[in-house]
Amino acid sequence: MKEYDICVPLFFNDGSPIDALELQTIQKRLLAQFGGLTSFPQPNDGFWTMGNVMYRDAIVVYRVLAADSEASRRFLTQLKADLKRELQQQEILIIERDVDTL
Repeated sequence: MKEYDICVPLFFNDGSPIDALELQTIQKRLLAQFGGLTSFPQPNDGFWTMGNVMYRDAIVVYRVLAADSEASRRFLTQLKADLKRELQQQEILIIERDVDTL
């Protein structure tokens, strides 16, 4: 079983907030593909460095589980490309982990 964390920014690069309807659309896409999700709606801070510049982003995290990693990777690769374009981001972080369930 695979677990995926999708880190979604809450603001565009110009500082304007991403509409709540956009976040709901992302949730619906994940639900349609994976049949469930866990949302961590409290804003989390993401930090990273490029060159000598420190960047900060407020994000929410959506977590999904999947038994079929090939189909999940195809879906998430497309979702990542869509989110980068739609949310005008240079990168969207998606983390994949092996997990066992009881």
